[in-house]
Amino acid sequence: MNTEKVYILEDRGILYVNGLDSVKFLQNLISNDIEKVNESKSCFASLLSPQGKFLFDFIVVKHKDGYFLDCEKKIVDQLYKKLVIYKLKSKVEILNLSNEFVVAAFSYEKFLSIGGTKDELGYTTKYNEDHVLLDPRNKKLGGRIIANLEKLYMSLKKMKLKSSNIDEYYKLSFELGIPQSNMDQLQEKLFGIECNFVELNAIDFKKGCYVGQENTSRIKNKDKLNKRLLPLQVKKGSINNNDPITSNNVEIGKVLIANKFSFALIKFKDKEFEYNKEFKCGDANIKILKPNWMNK
Repeated sequence: MNTEKVYILEDRGILYVNGLDSVKFLQNLISNDIEKVNESKSCFASLLSPQGKFLFDFIVVKHKDGYFLDCEKKIVDQLYKKLVIYKLKSKVEILNLSNEFVVAAFSYEKFLSIGGTKDELGYTTKYNEDHVLLDPRNKKLGGRIIANLEKLYMSLKKMKLKSSNIDEYYKLSFELGIPQSNMDQLQEKLFGIECNFVELNAIDFKKGCYVGQENTSRIKNKDKLNKRLLPLQVKKGSINNNDPITSNNVEIGKVLIANKFSFALIKFKDKEFEYNKEFKCGDANIKILKPNWMNK
């Protein structure tokens, strides 16, 4: 990532959860440990179905007496409604601040050049009173700033950053095997742990109960993880959501996100599967890419 570039992620939304019960409320819902989130530590987390299926993912950042949830704007209203359903009598307030705050991403090297930062995933500090953090999923996704819309450009000017095409950022994210767009296409179609949430630091297996925890822990503890969400490269033809992927007439996966940066759920332990091998997907030829941080 170019050290002079910044990517203004206008497709991100911000929810704000605060109130006397905000810690307990989020701790009982999300896959990561909210008690470890503070002014200098943010985290990546998910909200799953009771069966452990993927619903939403987001970055959690401490803000005043509550927490920002940085998520895809396309599904921010869905996440808001789901949190309201779980609220019941909890003393929490849930606000959609997507029209007031904006998220931008910049290089890892630029993040480390800011005074007071540390080379730690999720490390968070302030720059011009705005939250600045090292992406808790992967350092190569760089730094992140959450700023009031009116102040963002002032901060970016002080940081000597120039706005660039966000496709560059999402191409990098794709190459790292981290989807960030059209996440609604994944809802209820795979387990959260199949989204590589262990490797992306979204699950704390020691925190205790949360929604979907039982199946998540069972899959891990019994070594039942046989499928992964992986980036897909089309070599010839075109693909559509839910298209089966085959090798020697054996189905080894299915397309879940079909767009510029496509992803598929793959049976990565199947004897027919190999990374970078060409497979059939309808009338298309495709390859499944292996992110360089993935062991197997």
